[in-house]
Amino acid sequence: MATGSDSAAAPRRGLLPPIGSVRYHLLLGAVAIFFLGPLGGITAAYMNFSLGFFVGGQVLAGILGSVVTYGYGPEGKHGANYMQTMAASVASMGAMGVLIQAMVWLGVDIPPAWQLIIYFLCIGMLGVGVGMLYTPMLVDRMQLTYPSGLAVANILRALTDKRLLKRSVGQLGTGTGIGFAGGFLAEKVSLLGAIHFSGSTLGAGMVVGARIGIPAIVVGLLGVALTPWLRENGHLGPQDPFRKVGFLLALGTIMGAAAVDLILIFRSAIQRFSQMREKTVEDDPRQVRTGRLALWIAFWAVAVVVSAVTIMKIPVFFAILAVVLCFLFVMVNGISMGISDSNPISSAFVVSILIMAGFGLREPAIGILAGAILLVATSVGCDMQQDRSTGWRLGSNRIIQFRYQVIGVTMGAVCAVVITKLFMSAYPVLAVDTFADPTARVEQWQSAMTYKFVGALRGITQPGGANTNFLLIGLPIGVLTEVIRKALRASPSWKKFKESGTKGKVTEFVVDTIIVPSPYASSFGGFVDLATSLWFGGGGIVGSLWNEANERKAAAEKAAKAKAATPGDPAEDELPEDMSTTSLIGGGLIAGESLAALALGLIGLMTLLK
Repeated sequence: MATGSDSAAAPRRGLLPPIGSVRYHLLLGAVAIFFLGPLGGITAAYMNFSLGFFVGGQVLAGILGSVVTYGYGPEGKHGANYMQTMAASVASMGAMGVLIQAMVWLGVDIPPAWQLIIYFLCIGMLGVGVGMLYTPMLVDRMQLTYPSGLAVANILRALTDKRLLKRSVGQLGTGTGIGFAGGFLAEKVSLLGAIHFSGSTLGAGMVVGARIGIPAIVVGLLGVALTPWLRENGHLGPQDPFRKVGFLLALGTIMGAAAVDLILIFRSAIQRFSQMREKTVEDDPRQVRTGRLALWIAFWAVAVVVSAVTIMKIPVFFAILAVVLCFLFVMVNGISMGISDSNPISSAFVVSILIMAGFGLREPAIGILAGAILLVATSVGCDMQQDRSTGWRLGSNRIIQFRYQVIGVTMGAVCAVVITKLFMSAYPVLAVDTFADPTARVEQWQSAMTYKFVGALRGITQPGGANTNFLLIGLPIGVLTEVIRKALRASPSWKKFKESGTKGKVTEFVVDTIIVPSPYASSFGGFVDLATSLWFGGGGIVGSLWNEANERKAAAEKAAKAKAATPGDPAEDELPEDMSTTSLIGGGLIAGESLAALALGLIGLMTLLK
């Protein structure tokens, strides 16, 4: 493994500053903080407003950052890793601006921007510290996979190849251009508006594939079919959409599936920890010292409580309880992300609200403000662990990476507030509480994350605020579904059947996507309307068909080359999965449409100011 030392002796081209010099870090920091970070932050915020989830910025930042460090040769991967660490932190924090939208829906008096920035900053810094606290156990000792972290490490290694670099940037640029143009045309062409076209939704589907997209369509169609019955029996009002109860069912299924996964994850973690208990981690000067880390965590924990009580007017008990819960969920969700690449922040938020309600929480406004501590810290802390897994594989300097993340969180706290205020000023519809006013026309602004947070808060803290029975119905459905899926996956006879031929493959696909789909995938159909589910699922189908066709073509070409090759010819590197055509173009569509929305919003805002 590379040492990751910043050596000025490393090869470089042109006017690039020496590795490790002040100018070197100024270059990396400037690109990450003023370009890659805001791009990721805008994209993440837009996705949360338009869909209700966001794609992490690690891959995009890693690819574009590699353009800057390409001249350093193989050692450039460390600089690109530092940049993606900073940029991904900005994106993760930028996505948390959705909490401000939830505050507006709940009628919370929004503090001045500088106070919001301080509050988010304190929570983010606590998340950095708690995430780093568990890194030696989860990354160094247990060596959890962190699939996305592994993918980013592979990408940064692969992008020392000029051919791969040109191809990936070109495909990203194509997707971004199409997404940007589509975002403008959707505002101008009535046909696109009538069919609820969304390039970002299509792109997100292309990234995740058919096995995630089709279950969303299934639940969306099921919701349409059940809506008349739900209205007749008083579960929905005459104009209420299915998602007013669908989000509770979806949350319940996620929590049920998460319970099964966490049991298995903890069992696996205990086994792995037992197997490696004799292993010692070498004392490395690049590691963050435990004493300093403890002081960091203690300082920011106090800062979070003080800012929560003085700025947000949260009762001190709930502020302290939220901070304590951070230590639990950053570890639990970190293990989940390390093994399954899933960070169930929504489930963590809802469970924390349930716990607070058990201690007497009755005000949804207090719930969202206290829950923000858990949401931001868990998101940032798990990102910290994933980034450290990338750095561990590359041999990057962990202390330097820590500093880059701290700067990224600082910029991200600013972006979370500024970008959110820009979007909500330019698009007043984002302030409309669609949970209370289901007839409101919101077009592409589904705001599914805000919807489920606000709905869960009202349902849990206020009797009669929402039918929480649907949450309890969804819970066993999620447990049963996940148990069946795990049993099928572990069954030798099922594995043999699905590999037996076309009939087996088709049957397995239908079972996996329609009959017992993953609750994590199908839940999306409960959070958004049917049109959004159709575009999302359609993108998944298109992406999967495209990938399958390319795989067959590549296999045929590989076989032909192998037949014509002579002994001793070098093998051709395979492209990492996160650099496939569909994932790159899909990611570009998301980024392009988010930039178009921001540009249109700024134009409209300037017009209003005139």
